[in-house]
Amino acid sequence: MTRRAFVYVSHAGEGTVGVYAMDTARGRLTPVERVEAGDTVMPVVAHPDGQHLYAIVRSEPHRVVTFAVDRENGKLTRAGEAPLPDSMAYAATDRSGRWLLTASYGGNRAAISPIGASGVIETAAAHVVATGQHAHCIVPDRSNALALVPCLGTDEVRVFKLDATSGALAPASSVAFPKGTGPRHAAVGPDNRFAYVLGELTGTVTQLAIAPAAGTLTILASVRSVPDEACLIPGKPRGGAPHPEAARMIWCADIAITPNGRHLYTTERTGSRLAHFDIDAATGTPRFVATLPTAAQPRGIRIDASGRWLVASGERSDHIRVYGIDPETGALLEAARYACGRGANWVEIVDAG
Repeated sequence: MTRRAFVYVSHAGEGTVGVYAMDTARGRLTPVERVEAGDTVMPVVAHPDGQHLYAIVRSEPHRVVTFAVDRENGKLTRAGEAPLPDSMAYAATDRSGRWLLTASYGGNRAAISPIGASGVIETAAAHVVATGQHAHCIVPDRSNALALVPCLGTDEVRVFKLDATSGALAPASSVAFPKGTGPRHAAVGPDNRFAYVLGELTGTVTQLAIAPAAGTLTILASVRSVPDEACLIPGKPRGGAPHPEAARMIWCADIAITPNGRHLYTTERTGSRLAHFDIDAATGTPRFVATLPTAAQPRGIRIDASGRWLVASGERSDHIRVYGIDPETGALLEAARYACGRGANWVEIVDAG
């Protein structure tokens, strides 16, 4: 029997979330609807049980909108909203599904909001903590004991102890990256031995060992995702007036790892390309394999639960792309393109069984 999944894409330029039904046997999408979320909607993340979707609105008033997911067709019904303390650039749920974790690039802080027993977020953040400059991501490790926060402006990843009962975040440690790396997004391997952090400004993928009990990370290796033939130079933090050399600068965005932990992918926006890495099963070390062109200015990527399909959005594209993932080599083969709204941004996939 064909498994079903639903794909959700936020359209920051028009304030909507696009809904697609996925045939996971063939990777085909069927457009279902677009729903209003709010101006500059960006991060979208599903509850672990797949019954609710949380959309982060980065315009005033900053808030999170909860949508109930129809498990038959993927349609979204607005179920509630709650305030957020800032414009939040990233969102994730903890592994228990009790908390929404968000990070603010401009506010240099992270927040944790309670998810009600009904799956709806109805109250303000329970905890707000200071981070390094330009916090761009917050992800829990697989043990749900730690939250990792890459800080682009201070070239570090802050580690917080996560109390899944109270929702408290307590500073645990910090690991420094080479100056100018710009740590942006992180992915945690399925066995929780390693985390991988994408440098927005250098295009590096950095492997770190995770020590959950100690609350520490240790850098093990760093591999480039942007080859010399791309002819790009190290980037600078974005914001304010455009840099005169922005069209030549590395500008990476997202990172994703397959469910089996064997392959990893990243996006680079200036050249509009995806990069593919293999991961050594014993050491966890990433090895660069290849890049390929994708939707213009790729922002978000997501891999489905089967590990067979990758969906990529492009902020300056009128379509999203679906790629098949070769089960042996991890190579990406474009399967299809589908129309999307303006400013396609985050991608989320819900496995509907």
